[in-house]
Amino acid sequence: MHTAFFLLLGASVARFLLRHPYGPRTPWIIALSITLALLYVLGPAAGATRTPAPALSQTPAPAQTPAPTPTPSLPPRTTPTPTPGPSATPSPAEHQPPRRLLWLGLVVATWVVLVVLAPSFAWCAVPLFYTALRTLPPRAAIVLVALLTVFVVIAQLQLAPAFDPNLLLAPPAVAALATAVFVHMERQAQAQRILIDDLIRTRRELAATERREGTLAERQRLSMEIHDTLAQNLSSQRMLLQAADRTWDTEPATARAHVRTATGIAARGLAEARRLVHDLAPAELADGAGLADALRALDAGPGVRVRFHLEGTPAPLPDRVQSALLRIAQGALANVREHSGARTAALTLSFLGDQVVLDVADDGHGFTQPRGGATTPSERGHGLPAMRARVRQLGGTLTIESTPGEGTVLSAAIPLESTR
Repeated sequence: MHTAFFLLLGASVARFLLRHPYGPRTPWIIALSITLALLYVLGPAAGATRTPAPALSQTPAPAQTPAPTPTPSLPPRTTPTPTPGPSATPSPAEHQPPRRLLWLGLVVATWVVLVVLAPSFAWCAVPLFYTALRTLPPRAAIVLVALLTVFVVIAQLQLAPAFDPNLLLAPPAVAALATAVFVHMERQAQAQRILIDDLIRTRRELAATERREGTLAERQRLSMEIHDTLAQNLSSQRMLLQAADRTWDTEPATARAHVRTATGIAARGLAEARRLVHDLAPAELADGAGLADALRALDAGPGVRVRFHLEGTPAPLPDRVQSALLRIAQGALANVREHSGARTAALTLSFLGDQVVLDVADDGHGFTQPRGGATTPSERGHGLPAMRARVRQLGGTLTIESTPGEGTVLSAAIPLESTR
């Protein structure tokens, strides 16, 4: 439509100059044509396009999911999903910005003056039909289209050497066709928005349901594992030790046999506990994979380039330190992806002799750090508090440095002596 408008405007100017190259109205026509073109170009800056109405009449507020699993919030199920159909028409904007109406009024007024001075500019009204339909509510837009059509008919009759019925019927037909096409496209777009919102909501509900089911299944698996191994072993040890206590004075050999049996059961229980802990360790560190290799394999999703640096001489780290640093790096990259708007992120693992330090830096928009240790906006969720808790358990410190426009640096330092 924008291209068509400028083509029609240019053709109208060329036609007028060819027929009236030195007429007294020529400077005015050129000046008004330039003014109309500039006004049309300034339309987006004036907010001339009406924002499409939301697909749903109400935006569902996120609801918190049951603890302890930090799953994303789900929209409530009480709001019925509208059914796409003929009734899904865009809702008119009740409160139009004044500059939008002023812009449209200036464009229409300039075009009307041009048509009065040079009727050949009448067909520039066709793109203006769509401009009015995009800018105004439906009823007001239809009224304006009708008025523009009347001007087009009058202009065409003035240009015609004799009365022609086609000039009286063609402009209304074109206007009606343009309006019908626009309304049909708007209805289709509204139906698509409703369908997309429904699909997104359904996908979120399905993903959250799968996460909850997976969490419940894992809890059930762990409860059965603990019941069948650790709990049974502890029960057997308790009975054996009670039996040894009863026979300790009368049958010392039997009592010592019970103690030896309880010791063996305790050894098996310890092995089972270690197996459970190993199964809960990060999969990236399984099969002897090192922390550096696991960090090097991390990414922050599409659009964010992640670089890894290793400084110092690598030293063996306890499993809990490796697991904590890996989880911190994953959480930091998740924050980079979701909040920072960064293009690159850098992971630096430094071995400084008595401590190991993990730095995560990004080139995002950063934020203003609150004073007095207040909670940062990104710390209102589960990410940063979980990182602080992991570092605190290992006797380390977590620091965050950020400046608006200069990115963010997260640093986790863990002393090695206290973790051995």
